[in-house]
Amino acid sequence: MGGRGRSRRTQRKHFRDGRENVWKTKKSDSQEAEGSNNNNENDSNGNNTNKPTHWQPFAIENAAFDEYYKEQGVVRPEEWGSFIECLRKPLPAAFRINSSSQFCTDLRSQLEDEFMKALLAEGTDGNEAEGIKPLPWYPNNFAWMSSFSRMQLRKNKNLERFHEFLKQENEIGNITRQEAVSMVPPLFLDVHRDHFVLDMCAAPGSKTFQLLEMIHQESEVGALPNGMVIANDVDVQRCNLLIHQTKRMCTSNLAVTNHEAQHFPSCRWKKNNTTNGSDLAGMSMTELLFDRVLCDVPCSGDGTLRKAPDIWRKWSVGMANGVHCLQLQIAMRGLALLKTGGRMVYSTCSMNPVENEAVVSEILRKCGGSVELVDVSSELPQLVRRPGLKSWKVRDKGTWLGSHKDACKYGRSGIVPSMFPSGQPHVDTSSDDNNNNDNDNDDVLVTEVSSLPLERCMRIAPHDQNSGAFFIAVLHKISPLPVIQTKSSKHSRCDEKSKQSEDIKAMDVDVKNEESDEATNPSKKLKGTEPEKTETLNNPKSRAEKANDKRKLQIQGKWFGVDPVVFFKDDAILTNIKEFYGIHESFSFTHRLITRNIDTNHVKRIYYVSESVKNVVELNFLAGEQLKITSIGLKMFERQTSREGTSSPCVFRISSEGLPLLLPHMTKQITSSPAVDFKHLLQYKSIKFPDIVDDRFREKVAVLALGCCVVVLNTGNENEGEGASDRPKVDKSTIAIGCWKGRSSLSVMVTAVDCQELLERLLIRS
Repeated sequence: MGGRGRSRRTQRKHFRDGRENVWKTKKSDSQEAEGSNNNNENDSNGNNTNKPTHWQPFAIENAAFDEYYKEQGVVRPEEWGSFIECLRKPLPAAFRINSSSQFCTDLRSQLEDEFMKALLAEGTDGNEAEGIKPLPWYPNNFAWMSSFSRMQLRKNKNLERFHEFLKQENEIGNITRQEAVSMVPPLFLDVHRDHFVLDMCAAPGSKTFQLLEMIHQESEVGALPNGMVIANDVDVQRCNLLIHQTKRMCTSNLAVTNHEAQHFPSCRWKKNNTTNGSDLAGMSMTELLFDRVLCDVPCSGDGTLRKAPDIWRKWSVGMANGVHCLQLQIAMRGLALLKTGGRMVYSTCSMNPVENEAVVSEILRKCGGSVELVDVSSELPQLVRRPGLKSWKVRDKGTWLGSHKDACKYGRSGIVPSMFPSGQPHVDTSSDDNNNNDNDNDDVLVTEVSSLPLERCMRIAPHDQNSGAFFIAVLHKISPLPVIQTKSSKHSRCDEKSKQSEDIKAMDVDVKNEESDEATNPSKKLKGTEPEKTETLNNPKSRAEKANDKRKLQIQGKWFGVDPVVFFKDDAILTNIKEFYGIHESFSFTHRLITRNIDTNHVKRIYYVSESVKNVVELNFLAGEQLKITSIGLKMFERQTSREGTSSPCVFRISSEGLPLLLPHMTKQITSSPAVDFKHLLQYKSIKFPDIVDDRFREKVAVLALGCCVVVLNTGNENEGEGASDRPKVDKSTIAIGCWKGRSSLSVMVTAVDCQELLERLLIRS
């Protein structure tokens, strides 16, 4: 989603500094008058001490904005009033139910039967409201919109229970709070279970979460889909936000990377690279290509005015003109990484045609017949959308430009041909006489009209369905892209910028190669990592420090600041885990366990990856670790470091995230509990053995080994035999929690929020 970069950082700073929300209800005239009178007081010296009572909100108007979009014709003149009035209102809150959640149908029923009715006539500030309702265009009533703004949800006590519901379910991962129009692009990708999907500019992660839901749709218990998602973002801090958002999904089919999207690596197999051993030589993947690409590029973000009203005062045409070339580079890289026959969605949260139709036009021109713009007007019929524009102008420094000829005439070197509908650079071949004859027509602005089928793009206007604004184009790759020659024309500024970026990237690769060489060859010096140290001859302390530094670099791997990705291969530990939990041989551990520490004795967490992610990791090794992986896989096991934990036969416990995947394959350390004791565990977090109500459950707990175990809620379908046949039945409806069996008590190993959620689910079901 757009609005990344300086403008968004400025916005975050404003709100971090404690400024009140722009949508805060203003005082009435009488209140303002009274407050003014009360504040007009003098101090002992007679000085006026009148001070403003509260911070004044941002102005929600901008004359330049109005002039620009009226001229562009993004909406018809007769609906301009409705359009601008809607932009000045706060954005309704929207959220989406996680369709892969165990409780997705329960949550939908709760919304339909409880909250929808209770909030139907709820008013705020004396105004009638619709309450909440499902978005009609989103499948299966899994997306909802509230007529209450986020500020109203936080401040209105009548909405407190609904707000707490949203916070709790969002934290757990059962729902995702997401702007309604932001949910649209993934729906047009047509993602299936076996697809490799790339989200090029993924942070903060709501669309990535959506893509993961599609990958996991209709998955069997204990089974994994063949597809995967790679979520990428250029900013490390935003990657952390992305990781936090997506870890709620509890998936082993995800990898998070940190790259410039326009330079995302394809990981071609360097066949002469045998660093990681001959066991990878049988790989079938030789290059990382994707079935689906989501290209939601950075943009000026003026489609988000309703939720980020500070954009009103900062908006200028230069915001869009400045990101056009970057958007084009990212989109072209996405198409290069797309498999033939694959689909890419290009989207922005901007209304500006320079960022939207202009970029799509240049893509189609560059790619020729190898890429087509897909007509998706029949898909999601209840989603109100408008066709893309075929004609627009470019504005720069107060001047309207209808073609690149106008840009040349006014000497606007920063305006590139691809910003205009034709995309053609102006080449002046006329004589001086002809120029003199054309002087009479110099002031006539002729706006170009594109011959491409840009009406197949879609624009979502805010006043059509009470949402934000968005632009979406669906592209289908028919054949490999043609070789695109860099233009020699002085007007090809986008190509020049791209070439400069490639040169910078090449320099960066050289530095990283030196870093890699330093890790494996102590004789080479690493540049730029730390100040050069002077050492005297025969100084043993200095040599020891230097050797220690080299060991740290070797452990760290290629990417500075990022832990290495290492396959966990300690057979003794793996055998111990398998035997302790009775894990079936059918559950593959071969090349599926990942750690971020090559020292096995100090591994704290073990992650599980799907077959598809494993293949990507192996390819990345063979390609020279081109991918900078910041997060990967599903946390499956954690080392128990407490005194009681180290006395267990197995020091690795099952994590809450990994339990649903592993549970169907366990035969030991698992038992079932009646509802009364299960609720007591959730409520009190720990129960002494004598306090267990059910005698049968107490007996089953007694025979468990000291350490991690799993307690399954008894629904009446569990086997009641002896020995191995006593294993509870596991299916999609199974509710289970990880516990720790101590010497005198049984304690839960899940968060307080998860315990509270399960208690509420059990209460509703009962």
